[in-house]
Amino acid sequence: MRRCVVWLALLCMVGCGRAKPPAEIDPASLRQPPSGLVVGVTGTYGDQAWLGIPYAQPPLGPLRWRAPQPLPPWTDTRQARAVGSPCVQYASNLGGVAGPDGAVVGNEDCLYLNIYAPSYAATQVPSGAQRLPVMLWIHGGGNSIGEAGFYNGGRLAAEQHVIVVTTNYRLGPFGWLRHAALRDGATADEQSGNFATLDLIAALRWIRANIAAFGGNPDNVTIFGESAGGQNVFSLLIAPPAKGLFQRAISESGGLWMSTPSEGEAFTDDTVPGAANSSNEALLRLLIADHSAADRAAAKAKLAAMSPADIAAYLRGKSAADLLRVYPPYPHNGMIEMPKVFVDGQVLPAADPLALFGDANGWNQVPVMLGTNHDENRLFMFGDPAQVKRYFWVVPRLINESMYLITADYLARMWKATGADMPAAAMRRNASDVFVYRFDWDEEPSLLGADLATMLGASHGFEIPFVFGHFDLGREGNVIFTERNEPGREALSSAMRGYWAEFARTGKPGRGGKADGVEWSAWDPSAPDAPKYAVLDTPIGGGVRMSSETLTVQSVLDQLAADRRLSDPRDKCSVYYAMAKFSRGFSKAQYGDLPLCRDYPFEKYPWS
Repeated sequence: MRRCVVWLALLCMVGCGRAKPPAEIDPASLRQPPSGLVVGVTGTYGDQAWLGIPYAQPPLGPLRWRAPQPLPPWTDTRQARAVGSPCVQYASNLGGVAGPDGAVVGNEDCLYLNIYAPSYAATQVPSGAQRLPVMLWIHGGGNSIGEAGFYNGGRLAAEQHVIVVTTNYRLGPFGWLRHAALRDGATADEQSGNFATLDLIAALRWIRANIAAFGGNPDNVTIFGESAGGQNVFSLLIAPPAKGLFQRAISESGGLWMSTPSEGEAFTDDTVPGAANSSNEALLRLLIADHSAADRAAAKAKLAAMSPADIAAYLRGKSAADLLRVYPPYPHNGMIEMPKVFVDGQVLPAADPLALFGDANGWNQVPVMLGTNHDENRLFMFGDPAQVKRYFWVVPRLINESMYLITADYLARMWKATGADMPAAAMRRNASDVFVYRFDWDEEPSLLGADLATMLGASHGFEIPFVFGHFDLGREGNVIFTERNEPGREALSSAMRGYWAEFARTGKPGRGGKADGVEWSAWDPSAPDAPKYAVLDTPIGGGVRMSSETLTVQSVLDQLAADRRLSDPRDKCSVYYAMAKFSRGFSKAQYGDLPLCRDYPFEKYPWS
């Protein structure tokens, strides 16, 4: 019962539930792309689905920490009836693979994608100008958990006449790792350490070469992703190797947080220090874990005596589980904190992404949709024992409702500033087709006397079921989707599916393909009160409408400094330090302390 209460919010973050293929092959789904003959299944929504198609060679053995290699065409007819293995990760209920805390799950042989399309006989597949828009979904999970098989694209594909592709990509230290020893014999792209970014580019190249056989238009591809998937959308927008491989981009609750090469590689005590989970720090822990060294000093001396070839062989000789275990996960969610998505100067420019978006030549200019949710961080706060007490391990109650809601409000405002408004304003200087949204649905029921609409609201990831139109999240997740809120959420989901698909078709969400739909206009920089973003909500919450309030990091800090609800300076500092800890786009080093907080040490607050 405790899992039901604690995890119902986390389960709905992932949006769609692991895809379960029907038992029987659909003979009408036989297709012949250049990769080889493939036959799929009938999907949940009357769609056709091809599950578990490999798009590159398995990155095993010598291919670990190498760019994904092209896969030779298969010669037999491939039965694409089951999703491929998830990539290596810790077990997690938060959009990943379920299992005991700390268990290592998945496989390095994981570079698979899934295709969902409207149902067509083999002789009626759209061709030529009739080919359908393609939408490539990039899952979230902190770039360290998650899998493509958790998302069912069938309803979006069948109803909106688009092709939906979901893809795996390498995660954590398998997807992002920089070390000098791994650069020996590596290509320039491989030397970047951005192996997962290269996986996504490889998936896009596979789509370009093969998707026409499924009725998709290789010249009209939209990338869309949420959270870390949204971050990866941003990274592909600035990646020179990705130029021309997609024509639209949607980032849902993403951000521009990226790592420098030194953060990813250096020791923590170097002159330019690395992160606590840099590759060299992880190597030291590996040497201690296998008893090659007694402590950090001995491990550092041993590592200094090893040649680059020895280090590379040592790393490639370790099992996936041994490698992952030197990166401790967050309790109960499996994600790991480590440098990822390197601004290396090759795969990604060595520059501030926000500045790149303000430069007409700094990014792969395509129509863009960006957005965040009204209550992003309540999802994470709900699981924090410093914020929510659980009586008898089951019944949740807010410890300080006022501070909970105010803190959540500022965290969400900072996410909107850094993940939507500031990137949109930068892009709008040199591009006109920039569209922004805020997702506001918060009609959860009460459970065991707990008002989930207050505790969770429009939390992080809650927009995903609305985008896919798939609300069956299993017994626990379905607690928040009730008969009472079904009419409103189905209406909102219908509108959102229409907007997302219309954007994929034309580069503008317009009226979502509905004659009576609300017009979603582009970000208008002409005046402060000109329309900037669409509010996505049910009629009870005010409906879909345009709004104009925009935020920056500085404006959020100014609002906090002037907030009369927080009469005690210590409460303002508590909120400030929450933003400093959890708002990745906000750097205390860059913006400094609030003046009134300089005498309040960080470690006194629960967020520390």
